Amino acid sequence: MAIIYIPSSSTMFPMPQKVLRQNREVVVPEEIGRARMLTLNRPNHLNYLSGEVALTLGQNFEKYEKDDNADFVIIKGVGRTFSAGGDLHMFYEGRNTRDSCLEGVYRMYWLCYHIHTYKKPHIALVHGMSVGGGASLMAPMKFSVATEKAFSSTPETNIGFHPDCGFSYMLPRLPGRLGEYLGLTGEKLRGKEVVAAGLATHFVPSQEAEASRKGNDWIMAVLKTLKKASPIALKITLRSIREGRTQTISECLRREFRISMNIQRAIISGDFYEGIRAQIIDKDKSPKWNPSTLDKVHDDQLDLIFKPFEDHDLELQIPIKEEEEEYRYK
Repeated sequence: MAIIYIPSSSTMFPMPQKVLRQNREVVVPEEIGRARMLTLNRPNHLNYLSGEVALTLGQNFEKYEKDDNADFVIIKGVGRTFSAGGDLHMFYEGRNTRDSCLEGVYRMYWLCYHIHTYKKPHIALVHGMSVGGGASLMAPMKFSVATEKAFSSTPETNIGFHPDCGFSYMLPRLPGRLGEYLGLTGEKLRGKEVVAAGLATHFVPSQEAEASRKGNDWIMAVLKTLKKASPIALKITLRSIREGRTQTISECLRREFRISMNIQRAIISGDFYEGIRAQIIDKDKSPKWNPSTLDKVHDDQLDLIFKPFEDHDLELQIPIKEEEEEYRYK
């Protein structure tokens, strides 16, 4: 995909640097002519996505889709971050209660399905961090505009999780095996790289020196990253992305939901909570993974993670179509 430059002076909807309203609205909706604006409004919490945020976004997206006076929808984040993804503290605090985050996760997956199959143009204005679930509000949009301050990654394997929110559908549709690389390593893409990879459509340039790594030095850093990641999360991620190559967005989201809930239930490993502890809670950056190495992760264990629920009612109840309507990732 070619990098398309848009002069920043022509941008009608600039990236916000301050909180729009001094209130507790997690999402601020606005009407600007025939445009509809949704602003993530939790700057002190990196615009984390909670169940409340997912519900509010979903309700507004649905309302605007039916609004004859709305031509398109814009989403952006207040402050220096677009969105840091899911609220990991919420998951960690609920680790001892079975399915404590089920409702929030369910709402988020429905939101992802709605965004992928949306019937009106939607636009993401991305400035700063767009990570994990936060990137799911950027990548599938009809148009997504990134600044040089934007950076994106799917770092879930570093906390014993897997790229979800539709990324097992989007990553395998990036050029070559790039999606597998990004999913396994959690490598950060910055500015123009986000566009070049196909995760955003447009780039808004501004002055900033750009650094580049020479030769093959990057390989050592990648190997170091992989060695730090959860072995079971790496295997789950690779299998999930490869299965997603031949599946629809509905099938991918249903599988991701199943994986996510089984990981949260710790049916074969507690790596997800250990990863959050090491990265977010204690911040010692030294997770104790179990299993500790790739060779100790067996296919029968993975099968338990991917296996459909015995109670069908627990599955993500989104429409399954033989031929889904056209959207960016085909």
